[in-house]
Parts: sequence; C-alpha cells; structure tokens
Amino acid sequence: MKILLVEDNSTIAKGLVYNLEQNGYDVETAETVMATQKILEKEKFDLIILDISLPDGNGFDLYKTIKEKYDIKTIFLTARDEEDDVVKGLELGAEDYITKPFSTRELLARINKIFLREKKKNIVRIKDITCDLDKMCVYKNDKEIPFSSLELKILMLLFTNLNKVTSREYIIEKIWDWTGNDVFDNTVTVYMKRIREKLGTPIITTIKGVGYRIDEE
Repeated sequence: MKILLVEDNSTIAKGLVYNLEQNGYDVETAETVMATQKILEKEKFDLIILDISLPDGNGFDLYKTIKEKYDIKTIFLTARDEEDDVVKGLELGAEDYITKPFSTRELLARINKIFLREKKKNIVRIKDITCDLDKMCVYKNDKEIPFSSLELKILMLLFTNLNKVTSREYIIEKIWDWTGNDVFDNTVTVYMKRIREKLGTPIITTIKGVGYRIDEE
C-alpha cells in the first residue's frame, strides 16, 4: 500500500515515515500544497495523510482538489482540535481525523482499519439472497425484498457480522438506540419471525438462548 504524507514539520515527518515503512507501507512525502500537487500528477496513492496547516495553503482546500481529481482516501493530521475543524474535515469526506500530539500506534491502527474496511465484501450472496451493504438493500433472485426500516437494520446487523452470533441483548440495545422506545425480549422474536418470512430462505440460524447468526456458504 502506498501512502503520501503531507507534513511540513520534518521531525514529525521523519518519525512517521520510519514507522510506516517498518509496518510495510511505501511512503512518499511532501511539505507544501504545490509539492503535493506535482507528486499526485505523477504517482498513484492508496491513502494520503494530510496536515491542515501548510506553508503555502490550507489542507482543506487541497483536499477538495484531491477528492475531485483523484478520489484518494485521506486522514487529516493537524495540531488543531477545535470541534468545527473536526466536523469540517469529516463533512468534506475525509476517512478520519487525528490531532497532534498523537500516538503513532493509534495512527497505524486507523490506517489499518481503513484498508481492512476496503477489503470487506460490500455485496454478500448466500443462496438466493443478496445483500448490498452500501445501499442497505436485500434481494431475493434479484428482486428487492420490502423490509421495514427497523427490520432492515436488524438484518444488516447479522450481515455485517457474518459467521458470528449477534446476541438478542445486542439487538434489543440497538433497537432502543434506533427508536428510543423500551424493548422487550419478545419484540426481537416478532421481528425475527417477520424477517425470516420475508426472506423465505433459511439463512438465519438461531443459537438457542444466545442470538442469531448468518453463515457464509
């Protein structure tokens, strides 16, 4: 994986380059907006770590150009920790935001999380059922199944935890988060019955006394 580090503090840059390379990443560096633009015209990257305060410009403005022309996943790196900056960076579409001082281990964990997320399958097919995790749609033989909003959210919990048990307690907790209403154990039973009837294919396994699981074929 190739990373472009845009950081004008040479001490921070050297430390990050060393740690990233020790973890198997190929790293290029730039200290200014202009240098970044020149590098991007010649090379391709999987991720950019971008400082917001640069000598010749603003990292937010640079990111807008990066997103429009190259669409490269980006982590903002900055000494600023104001809430408005965090919100602005994430609203622009950045993958993450980390403030100085920070732990290199934390940054590496966030980078790894981004790359692992990219590797995950966004389309899950089991028997005649297809789940599009990005669109939050479920199909049976290419025909969309009309779930209610809450039914769909519950089903997505199972699909995003393939081969793992999703406990009834966790489902109850999530329903309360989504609706703000008190939830009883039999509520889960009712929703699971409806979901199974609409699926029409036995892909959900009940783990007695624990919860539910969908297994990959």
